[in-house]
Amino acid sequence: MNAARSSVRTHRPVTGRGFTLLEVLVAVAIVAVSLAAGSRAASSVIDTSQRLSDITLGQWCADNQLTELRLSEQLPPVGITPFACTELGREFKGSIKAQPTPNPSFRRVDVTISNSEGRQLLTVSTVMSHIS
Repeated sequence: MNAARSSVRTHRPVTGRGFTLLEVLVAVAIVAVSLAAGSRAASSVIDTSQRLSDITLGQWCADNQLTELRLSEQLPPVGITPFACTELGREFKGSIKAQPTPNPSFRRVDVTISNSEGRQLLTVSTVMSHIS
């Protein structure tokens, strides 16, 4: 009799197993929105890093130009003088703008640096004298 009972199976409703299609779709939508936000944040970090690198290299170009002017021991001519600069294999364009001051022994010098696309990165200003 036990053998006969064991061959008869009763069907019980299965509950609590797996996820419904709606739950899976909601989870996929949440993951998609999270990945899109993460991608946008990562892109912003990369852009900021690139800009910081450009500004640092541009600062080096401006400093190099100002050092050359100081080493020449002459006041730069009044006006705008364009120049090109290469730092770590990257090309930059720049200009030196020298302006007179009320004291003829001094000149205001602005060095403006732009990247290769022409986007202005920075301007460094100083006052120079021919007096060492």
